[in-house]
Amino acid sequence: MMNQNKFSWALFSRVPVIGIIRNMAMEDLFQVMQIFEIAGLTTIEITMNTPGAEEMIRYGVEKYGTDLNIGAGTVCTKKDLEKAIAAGAQFIVTPVVRKKLIKACVEQDIPIFPGAMTPTEIYKAWKAGASMVKVFPAKALGAGYIKDVKAPLHDIKLAPTGGIDLDNVESFKDAGADAFGIGSPLFKKDLIAAKDWGALQEHFKKIVDKLSIVA
Repeated sequence: MMNQNKFSWALFSRVPVIGIIRNMAMEDLFQVMQIFEIAGLTTIEITMNTPGAEEMIRYGVEKYGTDLNIGAGTVCTKKDLEKAIAAGAQFIVTPVVRKKLIKACVEQDIPIFPGAMTPTEIYKAWKAGASMVKVFPAKALGAGYIKDVKAPLHDIKLAPTGGIDLDNVESFKDAGADAFGIGSPLFKKDLIAAKDWGALQEHFKKIVDKLSIVA
């Protein structure tokens, strides 16, 4: 059954960061989601290749569906998409441009952020109906790449992903990025392994301080 809570662009625009959770234990997820919200972050992507991903998405939507955007990432096939939507995913992220998946999301009014690298891929994803295009791998391409792509394709919303961290996020913001996908640099494994939730919350707040649009 499809979730009743829709993706909130208002929430997302406060702090346009997609926190990417991959291979996290369910018991850690309970704590992480709580402090994620407390810190002021708003949008979480749970990759479909994470063990228990569907259960995690379902939990996130039931518990935080009106306070957080909970989506599914690494959606590669129609089957992945069906599972994600059945679990209640409020948005979809793919690693590549698959027009069938984009079309299916557009038809169901679910935001989809396909992964692309070249200007041609980015343009094709946008024209197919992407709500925003994930530019990957961002760190390897550099902030200058985002600026160069934005020059002719200024209407396309870009979310650089891959290697974005506290040290370089501002350079990508200054280059014109509309949002940022952040995985392991956000969900620091050492702090999670140590169950140091206070330190992790402070780490989250540093990202919020750098990127918050609404004080």
